[in-house]
Amino acid sequence: MVVVASVDPAAVTPREEIFVGGLEKRPIVIAAYRPEWVTRFAHEQARIVGALGEAAVRVEHIGSTSVQGLAAKPIIDIQVSVADMTDSACFEGPLLRVGYVVRVREHGEHWMFRTAEQDVHIHVCEAGSDWEHRHLLFRDWLRHDAADRAAYEAAKRALAALDWPSMQHYAEAKSDIIQEITTRARPWATTTGWTVPAPRG
Repeated sequence: MVVVASVDPAAVTPREEIFVGGLEKRPIVIAAYRPEWVTRFAHEQARIVGALGEAAVRVEHIGSTSVQGLAAKPIIDIQVSVADMTDSACFEGPLLRVGYVVRVREHGEHWMFRTAEQDVHIHVCEAGSDWEHRHLLFRDWLRHDAADRAAYEAAKRALAALDWPSMQHYAEAKSDIIQEITTRARPWATTTGWTVPAPRG
Protein backbone atom coordinates (compact mmCIF):
# COMPACT_ATOMS: atom_id res chain seq x y z
CA MET A 1 0.00 0.00 0.00
CA VAL A 2 1.32 3.44 -0.92
CA VAL A 3 2.28 5.48 2.15
CA VAL A 4 0.95 8.93 1.35
CA ALA A 5 2.50 10.54 4.43
CA SER A 6 5.96 10.00 2.92
CA VAL A 7 5.22 12.02 -0.23
CA ASP A 8 7.39 15.13 -0.59
CA PRO A 9 5.59 17.80 -2.68
CA ALA A 10 8.93 19.28 -3.73
CA ALA A 11 10.01 15.95 -5.23
CA VAL A 12 7.01 15.61 -7.55
CA THR A 13 7.70 16.76 -11.12
CA PRO A 14 4.78 17.10 -13.55
CA ARG A 15 5.57 17.49 -17.25
CA GLU A 16 5.20 21.24 -17.38
CA GLU A 17 5.60 21.49 -21.15
CA ILE A 18 2.23 19.87 -21.88
CA PHE A 19 0.19 22.44 -19.94
CA VAL A 20 -1.07 25.33 -22.04
CA GLY A 21 -0.55 28.43 -19.88
CA GLY A 22 1.83 26.67 -17.49
CA LEU A 23 1.27 25.13 -14.07
CA GLU A 24 -1.45 26.51 -11.79
CA LYS A 25 -1.63 26.72 -8.01
CA ARG A 26 -5.28 26.32 -7.02
CA PRO A 27 -6.98 25.28 -3.77
CA ILE A 28 -7.48 21.51 -3.63
CA VAL A 29 -10.82 20.83 -1.99
CA ILE A 30 -12.19 17.30 -1.66
CA ALA A 31 -15.98 17.44 -1.43
CA ALA A 32 -18.46 14.75 -0.40
CA TYR A 33 -20.10 12.96 -3.32
CA ARG A 34 -22.89 14.96 -4.97
CA PRO A 35 -25.62 13.31 -7.08
CA GLU A 36 -25.81 16.42 -9.25
CA TRP A 37 -22.43 15.49 -10.75
CA VAL A 38 -24.26 12.90 -12.85
CA THR A 39 -26.66 15.55 -14.12
CA ARG A 40 -23.82 17.90 -14.98
CA PHE A 41 -22.07 15.13 -16.90
CA ALA A 42 -25.22 14.47 -18.94
CA HIS A 43 -25.46 18.17 -19.82
CA GLU A 44 -21.84 18.32 -20.97
CA GLN A 45 -22.11 14.99 -22.79
CA ALA A 46 -24.94 16.37 -24.93
CA ARG A 47 -22.91 19.50 -25.63
CA ILE A 48 -19.88 17.45 -26.69
CA VAL A 49 -21.86 15.09 -28.91
CA GLY A 50 -23.56 18.09 -30.49
CA ALA A 51 -20.16 19.57 -31.30
CA LEU A 52 -18.34 16.42 -32.46
CA GLY A 53 -21.09 14.24 -33.89
CA GLU A 54 -19.84 10.89 -35.16
CA ALA A 55 -16.23 11.81 -34.35
CA ALA A 56 -17.03 11.11 -30.68
CA VAL A 57 -16.78 7.31 -30.58
CA ARG A 58 -17.43 7.25 -26.82
CA VAL A 59 -18.24 9.98 -24.30
CA GLU A 60 -17.81 8.60 -20.79
CA HIS A 61 -17.96 10.07 -17.28
CA ILE A 62 -14.63 9.20 -15.61
CA GLY A 63 -12.70 10.26 -12.53
CA SER A 64 -13.91 10.39 -8.97
CA THR A 65 -17.12 12.29 -9.71
CA SER A 66 -18.23 9.29 -11.77
CA VAL A 67 -18.09 6.92 -8.78
CA GLN A 68 -21.15 7.04 -6.54
CA GLY A 69 -20.24 7.70 -2.92
CA LEU A 70 -16.64 8.74 -3.61
CA ALA A 71 -15.51 12.15 -2.39
CA ALA A 72 -13.86 14.24 -5.10
CA LYS A 73 -12.72 17.61 -6.28
CA PRO A 74 -15.93 19.10 -7.75
CA ILE A 75 -14.60 18.92 -11.30
CA ILE A 76 -16.38 16.73 -13.83
CA ASP A 77 -13.96 14.59 -15.86
CA ILE A 78 -15.21 13.37 -19.23
CA GLN A 79 -13.38 11.00 -21.56
CA VAL A 80 -14.02 11.50 -25.27
CA SER A 81 -12.66 8.76 -27.51
CA VAL A 82 -11.97 9.54 -31.17
CA ALA A 83 -10.88 7.29 -34.00
CA ASP A 84 -7.54 9.00 -34.67
CA MET A 85 -5.75 11.30 -32.22
CA THR A 86 -3.41 12.57 -34.94
CA ASP A 87 -6.44 14.13 -36.67
CA SER A 88 -6.83 16.93 -34.13
CA ALA A 89 -8.99 18.90 -36.56
CA CYS A 90 -11.85 16.51 -35.85
CA PHE A 91 -12.07 17.62 -32.22
CA GLU A 92 -10.04 20.77 -31.52
CA GLY A 93 -11.99 23.29 -33.60
CA PRO A 94 -15.43 21.89 -32.74
CA LEU A 95 -14.73 21.91 -28.99
CA LEU A 96 -13.28 25.42 -29.10
CA ARG A 97 -16.34 26.67 -30.98
CA VAL A 98 -18.71 25.55 -28.22
CA GLY A 99 -16.67 27.28 -25.53
CA TYR A 100 -14.12 24.79 -24.23
CA VAL A 101 -10.46 25.82 -24.05
CA VAL A 102 -7.29 23.74 -24.48
CA ARG A 103 -5.38 23.01 -21.29
CA VAL A 104 -3.19 19.93 -22.10
CA ARG A 105 -1.59 18.78 -25.33
CA GLU A 106 0.04 15.35 -25.36
CA HIS A 107 0.16 14.89 -29.11
CA GLY A 108 -0.87 11.42 -30.26
CA GLU A 109 -2.10 10.35 -26.81
CA HIS A 110 -4.23 12.82 -24.87
CA TRP A 111 -5.57 16.37 -25.06
CA MET A 112 -7.48 18.03 -22.27
CA PHE A 113 -10.01 20.83 -22.69
CA ARG A 114 -11.92 22.59 -19.93
CA THR A 115 -14.68 25.07 -19.34
CA ALA A 116 -13.84 28.70 -18.68
CA GLU A 117 -15.05 28.13 -15.11
CA GLN A 118 -12.55 25.22 -14.81
CA ASP A 119 -15.22 22.91 -13.42
CA VAL A 120 -15.32 20.44 -16.34
CA HIS A 121 -12.31 18.67 -17.87
CA ILE A 122 -12.65 16.90 -21.23
CA HIS A 123 -9.98 14.30 -21.93
CA VAL A 124 -9.69 13.37 -25.59
CA CYS A 125 -7.95 10.08 -26.33
CA GLU A 126 -7.90 7.46 -29.07
CA ALA A 127 -10.49 4.71 -29.09
CA GLY A 128 -8.78 1.42 -28.28
CA SER A 129 -5.77 3.09 -26.67
CA ASP A 130 -4.17 2.22 -23.36
CA TRP A 131 -5.17 5.70 -22.09
CA GLU A 132 -8.84 4.96 -22.76
CA HIS A 133 -8.65 1.46 -21.28
CA ARG A 134 -6.85 2.45 -18.06
CA HIS A 135 -9.20 5.25 -17.11
CA LEU A 136 -12.36 3.25 -17.76
CA LEU A 137 -11.01 0.22 -15.91
CA PHE A 138 -10.03 2.38 -12.93
CA ARG A 139 -13.52 3.90 -12.82
CA ASP A 140 -15.33 0.59 -13.06
CA TRP A 141 -13.13 -1.08 -10.47
CA LEU A 142 -13.75 1.72 -7.97
CA ARG A 143 -17.49 1.39 -8.63
CA HIS A 144 -17.15 -2.33 -7.84
CA ASP A 145 -14.66 -2.49 -4.95
CA ALA A 146 -15.50 -0.69 -1.71
CA ALA A 147 -12.08 -1.27 -0.12
CA ASP A 148 -10.14 0.37 -2.93
CA ARG A 149 -12.76 3.11 -3.16
CA ALA A 150 -12.12 3.93 0.50
CA ALA A 151 -8.33 3.63 0.09
CA TYR A 152 -8.37 6.02 -2.85
CA GLU A 153 -10.49 8.56 -1.00
CA ALA A 154 -8.19 8.39 2.02
CA ALA A 155 -5.12 8.91 -0.17
CA LYS A 156 -6.70 11.90 -1.90
CA ARG A 157 -7.65 13.53 1.36
CA ALA A 158 -4.15 13.01 2.77
CA LEU A 159 -2.50 14.43 -0.35
CA ALA A 160 -4.91 17.37 -0.51
CA ALA A 161 -3.81 18.37 2.99
CA LEU A 162 -0.24 18.97 1.78
CA ASP A 163 1.02 22.25 0.33
CA TRP A 164 1.45 21.66 -3.41
CA PRO A 165 3.24 24.04 -5.78
CA SER A 166 0.43 23.48 -8.29
CA MET A 167 -2.69 21.44 -8.98
CA GLN A 168 -0.60 19.41 -11.44
CA HIS A 169 1.85 18.40 -8.69
CA TYR A 170 -1.08 17.04 -6.67
CA ALA A 171 -2.42 15.12 -9.67
CA GLU A 172 1.02 13.63 -10.36
CA ALA A 173 1.37 12.60 -6.72
CA LYS A 174 -1.68 10.36 -7.06
CA SER A 175 0.06 8.25 -9.73
CA ASP A 176 1.40 5.62 -7.33
CA ILE A 177 -1.92 4.88 -5.62
CA ILE A 178 -3.70 4.87 -8.97
CA GLN A 179 -1.17 2.40 -10.37
CA GLU A 180 -1.46 0.22 -7.27
CA ILE A 181 -5.25 0.09 -7.52
CA THR A 182 -5.17 -0.50 -11.29
CA THR A 183 -2.85 -3.46 -10.76
CA ARG A 184 -5.48 -5.02 -8.50
CA ALA A 185 -8.22 -4.26 -11.02
CA ARG A 186 -6.62 -6.11 -13.93
CA PRO A 187 -7.22 -9.70 -12.68
CA TRP A 188 -10.86 -8.76 -12.02
CA ALA A 189 -11.15 -7.44 -15.58
CA THR A 190 -9.73 -10.69 -16.95
CA THR A 191 -11.89 -13.04 -14.89
CA THR A 192 -15.11 -11.10 -15.46
CA GLY A 193 -14.56 -10.41 -19.15
CA TRP A 194 -14.66 -6.66 -18.50
CA THR A 195 -14.21 -4.46 -21.54
CA VAL A 196 -14.69 -0.83 -22.48
CA PRO A 197 -18.28 0.22 -23.27
CA ALA A 198 -19.58 -0.22 -26.79
CA PRO A 199 -19.22 2.74 -29.15
CA ARG A 200 -22.09 5.19 -29.32
CA GLY A 201 -24.93 3.91 -31.48
